[in-house]
Amino acid sequence: MNVLVKVCGINSAEAADAAVRAGADLGGLVFHPKSPRHLSLDAARALAERLRGRLRLVVLVADADDAAIAAAVGAVRPVYIQLHGRETPERTSKVRARFGLPVIKAIAVAEAADFAQVPDYEIAADILLFDAKVPDGALRPGGHGASFDWQLLRGRRFSRPWLLAGGLTPANVARAIASSGAPGVDVSSGVETAPGVKSPQLIADFVAAARNAQAAEVRS
Repeated sequence: MNVLVKVCGINSAEAADAAVRAGADLGGLVFHPKSPRHLSLDAARALAERLRGRLRLVVLVADADDAAIAAAVGAVRPVYIQLHGRETPERTSKVRARFGLPVIKAIAVAEAADFAQVPDYEIAADILLFDAKVPDGALRPGGHGASFDWQLLRGRRFSRPWLLAGGLTPANVARAIASSGAPGVDVSSGVETAPGVKSPQLIADFVAAARNAQAAEVRS
């Protein structure tokens, strides 16, 4: 079974087409004003229509209220809502119930102790996403290119599907998969030439490297 690949922060028709062409499974559209990948509702609606039926759409928000989430969901009509802020398990459950959509919940990791919160999120969310803790002074919750020790995940078992994020690139994603045992990966800044500028070639290289890592694991 192939590693699941999510390309997040899609913000142009070129990036959208590249993600589809490369064979990504999920595409993330970001709604966070402090992110260089932030989309207006009109831009998101146009990209969603371009991507619909070609990959699974994800709306990404961080510590957003119900009105902001409703606006994003209405524009995109996604398969998943991704909560990438400091949402509690209780808030995660409420979002899932309020909007009737499965939720991907990002969990920030820097050390083994950070996994203590996971059981509560396994109840509240449908998919877990393990990302690096943001650098000190950062104004947004993700897309910084920071990573954590992937081996912290090695051998852990979760009751929900999960993705690995944080500092992944075409050059290191195979090593990240091997180190963590990740069944899925999520990339944003690692396929950009500048903040918010996706590279079609890097997207293609990233998806190919993730697929080849899985193929190598199967052969071994």
